[in-house]
Order: sequence, then structure tokens, then C-alpha cells
Amino acid sequence: MALDHAPLGKSSDYPEHYAPELLFPVPRDDNRRRIALEDGRWPWFGEDLWQAWELSWLRPSGVPEVAWGEFRLPAASPSLIESKSLKLYLNSFNQEVFSSHDQVQDTIQRDLSSACGAHVGVMLFSVDRGMMAAGRPEGAILIDDEPVEDVGYVYCPEVLAADGDTVSESLCSHLLKSNCPVTGQPDWGTLQVDYTGPAINRASLLRYVVGFRQKQDFHEHCVETVFTDLMKACQPDHLTVSARYTRRGGLDINPWRSTDPGEAPRLRLVRQ
Repeated sequence: MALDHAPLGKSSDYPEHYAPELLFPVPRDDNRRRIALEDGRWPWFGEDLWQAWELSWLRPSGVPEVAWGEFRLPAASPSLIESKSLKLYLNSFNQEVFSSHDQVQDTIQRDLSSACGAHVGVMLFSVDRGMMAAGRPEGAILIDDEPVEDVGYVYCPEVLAADGDTVSESLCSHLLKSNCPVTGQPDWGTLQVDYTGPAINRASLLRYVVGFRQKQDFHEHCVETVFTDLMKACQPDHLTVSARYTRRGGLDINPWRSTDPGEAPRLRLVRQ
């Protein structure tokens, strides 16, 4: 298994000095074959937006500096980066001296790009420059109170349905929950579906989301699964699927996949 040597689920010593070798890449192809993308291609544009809230290093004077960061990993990269390895890597900056904010940003960009096999966009921000937390993505319709019968807690794409006239709308649910495939720990998120096409039956989408409750998968894999299932079942003309996951260990992961080119919006929800 690709994760046999990953730090996830194991006791780890926190490094005292800069250690780029801690970054652990995980190939994306294995999951994409599981969701029947056998030809090695995928029907989306996308990226994984990471927000890092616990960044610190030492100035030349010895005084600490703090910041928060935004990392954009392209979905076309050969590998994603295992989250605990990224947490350990970022903590390796804590007692390391850097000459400037830009040196730290350039170092992280170089190391993440090398680990995942593609250019990673990195931006660091002052903690004085914050983002207001939102309850839900702007303009999204919450489906969590749709009347649903026969709720199940097993992944079931067959429940998805679309009918009626073509619409353009944004739907969201705060009820996305899956489990880490290594540790079994719960991962909580808000799912957003933006589309143009036959109207998705909202109760069917809610049943589908609840069906992830015991599913074991990484954040990125869950979003790609939702995207693929919606394309098959509902056949929209345009589709964007994203999830904003609750912060863990100072990091939140926000995968974004779309039929149209673009980038994940900069956004912070209340659980982040």
C-alpha cells in the first residue's frame, strides 16, 4: 500500500529544524482507477486549495514570525501530499532562521512542487489580514432540511436523480462526513455543487451525501467521486463540485473540480 510508510496514524517526533524530506506524496492514479477512469484521463479541471493557519519561523534577529498560508495543488499533479506529512514539514520551520517572508514562501513553493510533481501556487499572508468566516458559500441553496425517507449510511450513487427543466443553481450541504482510510478518524465538510443541467432532485442529493457517512477515503478522492457520480447520473452541461473541510492540525483541505477552467475561490467557513 502506498501509505505504508506515511506518518499518518503513527507517533511522530516534531522536527526542530527545516526538513523537506518529511513531505510524503500519494499517487492520484489509484483512486482514479477505482472510479472507472481507466484511460488515465479525467473529465475535470481542478485544484486542491490548502489553507495553513499555523505557520512560524525565526527572523535573523531571533524574533519569531507568524503567518497563514494558501497552497494550490493542481489536480493534474501526479501526486497529492499526505496531510500529516505536510503538518510535520510546516512545523519544521518553527526554529529555522529565514531572511525574509519571501524566502519562506519560495522555499515552501519549491518543496511542495517537487513533492507533488507539478507547480504549486503558494501565498503567505500576515495574520493581521484575516478572512471573515461564512456560514455557507454565497448564493448556495442549503439542502439539509429536504424531506428524506429511507436514509442510509452506505455510499450509494444509485440514489442520485435529475429531472425537469434545465436550471443553473448552486446547492450545498453541511452534512458531508467521511472517514480517513488510514486512521478511521472522521472528516467533516461542506459540499457545494454548482451546475447547469436538468434539475437535480435535492432529496436524492441529500440521501447521497449522507451515504458518505461511513465511507473511507481522502478528501480529494471524495470530491472526485461526487463529480464522477453526478456526471453519470445527472448529465449536467456544466458542473463544479467542491468541498470545504474542517480544519485539522492547523490545515484545511478544499478540493475543487469543474468542467470549466478556473480556480477554487478563497473562502473560509465557520468550521475552518
